[in-house]
Amino acid sequence: MPRFAANLTLLYPELPFLDRFEAAASDGFRGVEYLFPYEWPAHELQTRLKDRHLTQVLFNLPPGDWAAGERGIGCLPDRVEEFRDGVGRALEYARALECTRLNCLAGVKPVGLDEGVARDTLVANLRWAAQQLAPAGITLTVEAINSRVDMPGFFLDTAEKTLDVLAAADEPNLALQYDLYHMQIMSGDLIRSLQRYLSFIGHIQFADNPGRHEPGTGEINFDRIFSALDEMGYSGWVSAEYHPSGATSASLSWLGASS
Repeated sequence: MPRFAANLTLLYPELPFLDRFEAAASDGFRGVEYLFPYEWPAHELQTRLKDRHLTQVLFNLPPGDWAAGERGIGCLPDRVEEFRDGVGRALEYARALECTRLNCLAGVKPVGLDEGVARDTLVANLRWAAQQLAPAGITLTVEAINSRVDMPGFFLDTAEKTLDVLAAADEPNLALQYDLYHMQIMSGDLIRSLQRYLSFIGHIQFADNPGRHEPGTGEINFDRIFSALDEMGYSGWVSAEYHPSGATSASLSWLGASS
């Protein structure tokens, strides 16, 4: 079965964040991710990882003002310097945490911003970021996020749009972050989609739909999808990024069934 990681931003909300590393390790996870590490000193996170023999799988570049509703600044032409500063900050954390995957959130396109300008800005930012990260052996993934439920107006809401931008940026350490939950909402047909885009995928996340809860609470056949990933030869991490419908450990029957 795939290598499963826990998203500590969403999982174990019943615990303080720094206690979630131990909980994930105790439940059998060997990798973790979270949205952002920047609230905590890198050495504190590094200690939590090493003490529990966990791999830092991925985290996001700084997204702008998340609390104010910003969801990335990659497509915003007036925020390029801020974007570049964020890449530098993320690189410092990635080195400290021995993390080889970072993710870029493209952002919500403001009303009135020309589509082509937003795309050109994102392409240039991704090209520049990938070039900065390459010497450290880091892959930069770019995620498509559904615009129907979770992030209306998000600039990259399908795998096809995201791959078009990646092709334009044309750097070897750029890849698609494929979230089964978002792609089920936008297009469905997940197994054929995974087969079609497998060579471009650098990271996978999942939650069931509707509700964004654990497998078994919605419409997605995760047993079949996880088996299909094995059949396709996918060797990357597959991260649980869902809102548990109850206590997190009680939501992990899918993990026992998959191991």
